[in-house]
Amino acid sequence: MVRGLSLRAYLFVIVLLMLIFGGIAGYLYSKFSTLAATDFTPPPITIAAATAQTAIWPSQLEAVGTIRAARGVELSSETSGEVMSISVASGDAVKAGQTILTLNDGRERADRRRLEANLKLARQLYERDSRLIKRKTIPQSQYDRSLAELNSAKAQLAETDARLDNKRIIAPFDGTVGIIRVKVGDYIDPGTPITSLQDLSDLEVDFSVPDRYVPNLRPGLDITVSVAAFPGTEFKATVSALDASVDAGTRNLMMRAQLEQAKGLLPGMFARLVVDLNQSQRVVTIPETAVSYSLHGHTVYVLAQSKGQTTVRPRVVRTGETRDGQTAVTDGLLSGEWVVTAGQNKLYRDAQVTIDDTVELP
Repeated sequence: MVRGLSLRAYLFVIVLLMLIFGGIAGYLYSKFSTLAATDFTPPPITIAAATAQTAIWPSQLEAVGTIRAARGVELSSETSGEVMSISVASGDAVKAGQTILTLNDGRERADRRRLEANLKLARQLYERDSRLIKRKTIPQSQYDRSLAELNSAKAQLAETDARLDNKRIIAPFDGTVGIIRVKVGDYIDPGTPITSLQDLSDLEVDFSVPDRYVPNLRPGLDITVSVAAFPGTEFKATVSALDASVDAGTRNLMMRAQLEQAKGLLPGMFARLVVDLNQSQRVVTIPETAVSYSLHGHTVYVLAQSKGQTTVRPRVVRTGETRDGQTAVTDGLLSGEWVVTAGQNKLYRDAQVTIDDTVELP
């Protein structure tokens, strides 16, 4: 009797265990079936896109240069002396021939009065001997001596006049006086800087370009000039001259351009230039935000549609200039291809994407 009860207990336990493990197995099977049926594909990434376009761009060359006055000098004295008077103020406009500064010329003026008297006497003696030689009442040697003394007196007076001129600093052309670096009472030596004189009505810009562009360069090319002092303002210029040789150290060619309507510009300003080479070129352009730059190359993400899905693939391209927010692609992309312009940081090869509603599909 006891043995029968024990057997039934064992059977009950076995059935109970089977039910428990069967339930666990069913639960696990249901979970694994659900996981197997789940789609782990990442959701599409939202991006913005644009179509590569074909454009005609003028061929341009960028350079930097320095603005200079076509007529501009640093004034200094050729002789030494004490500054007696300064006839202009810093920043004044002066005319050609106007006196800017005068040195002490008292000794030279005294010498001139003495030499004027000597010249007057020498002229009188010469005129007297000229009459006497015609009458043959004096020897030829006396007449020759009178003529030589007259010429000598004229030369001495001219020399003194030259020294007097050196005591005055004269404006060689119309222009604007810079900061005057001396004052009345100063004693200056030859070569001492006094001030600058610049003709601000006639400005030029000097710049240099690599020698590989030489075949495309010539006088008359149009230039757009910009300076930091006038942001957003462009000044026009025209190439006026090319240097006769290329600098052997830099392999650059020096050029000069004539500025037009350069009001407000000053000599010495740093300038950025864009030279129009007057040669149009056909280029493929994309928004500059479409290009990802790295040491390994410039990359764009190109979109493709397959089986109703839109995916992207990175592509290395070669880029050129950027103008007005558009970058030229010289190699690696065709006109009409579709590229990502925003959201590249979330992309990877063959990633599914969805286009922002504000961007029209091609």
